[in-house]
Amino acid sequence: MKILNNHTRIIDKPKRETECLINGLSSDHDILWPHETWSPMRMDRALSEGASGGHGPIQYEVTEFSPGEKVIFRFREPSIFHGHHGFELHETSNSTTEITHTILMDIPFYAMMYWWMIIRPMHDALIEDAFDKAQQNLGLDFKPKTWSLWVRILRWLLIR
Repeated sequence: MKILNNHTRIIDKPKRETECLINGLSSDHDILWPHETWSPMRMDRALSEGASGGHGPIQYEVTEFSPGEKVIFRFREPSIFHGHHGFELHETSNSTTEITHTILMDIPFYAMMYWWMIIRPMHDALIEDAFDKAQQNLGLDFKPKTWSLWVRILRWLLIR
């Protein structure tokens, strides 16, 4: 079964001021990944093609990295994930930038419930937290997204 999961947000900053979001990913100066409330993204070396790592049980390797533009990761684990995910920045005007996170993958039919009931809601909350963190670290006003009751229950269960 094909999965396409896409998140976008407009950031009220020119692209040149948002490039640090992608360039610092998984570093000590990461202002995008919400490691304060989610498993941190860790890579075996600086963000570059061939770097490998992941967050929590999700493991991947960098297949494409264009500094300040995009980073694409190919899934390695779980083994039922066949595809990639990544972040991209697109200039939408002289003063705004669109940040996008996309997952494009195939999973076996039997894993659809796992995706829909557990992975997707957790992933969606994580990415919205990342976009909130980006806006906060860029000094922008924003209304933080709140986790759904289901995400709060899943997080509680997974911590136990």
